[in-house]
Amino acid sequence: MITVLLVDDQVLVRKGFGMIVNAQGDMRVAGEAGEGEQAVRLCAELRPDVVLMDVHMPGLDGIAATEQITAALPGVRVLALSMYDLDEHVVNMLRAGASGFLPKDISPEDLVESVRIVHRGESAVAPRLLTRLIGAFVRAGRPRRFGGDGAVGTLSEREREVLLLIGRGLSNSEIARALSLAPSTVKNHVTNVFAKIGARDRAQAVIAAYEAGLITPGD
Repeated sequence: MITVLLVDDQVLVRKGFGMIVNAQGDMRVAGEAGEGEQAVRLCAELRPDVVLMDVHMPGLDGIAATEQITAALPGVRVLALSMYDLDEHVVNMLRAGASGFLPKDISPEDLVESVRIVHRGESAVAPRLLTRLIGAFVRAGRPRRFGGDGAVGTLSEREREVLLLIGRGLSNSEIARALSLAPSTVKNHVTNVFAKIGARDRAQAVIAAYEAGLITPGD
């Protein structure tokens, strides 16, 4: 059973997501929070598997709350939620340790599948948001976090190819087909790439690919 903490300052939003989560046979709502400080406290008390975290809240916002939660409880996975397609704060959520982000207008089916994905330790990112948000982030010239060319320079040629394809939004199975490799081999390459560039998950690896110049907005 996947336990989910709902964090949003709007009660109706929490209730709507709660109905969707509780309707699933493999997950349930562990609790609700209306602001960031309460979310941090409840995570320490309830130890949920996944947190659905709103970005914009009064007081301690979703970014700061996510940073505190993932630092203290690395086993808790955070999914960021935003009303806006072009919102650099969501990229900051990834930097704070979130495992992915979704638009608030996501379908119920995609929402619960994303919860399952991050619970498995993978990243759930809405493709339409990924390219626009990270592209905006790169154009804004924000400070680098992952070591840029220095870290990417430690990758083998094959690992650079894998990172490039991750940055373009390909899944492991798609990378395996593109490079004519076994899925298990791709998985090993991905693990090595994450370790070398200091990325926690796939979403942060995409940011690293942008920062290193392997891909650019529009690719």
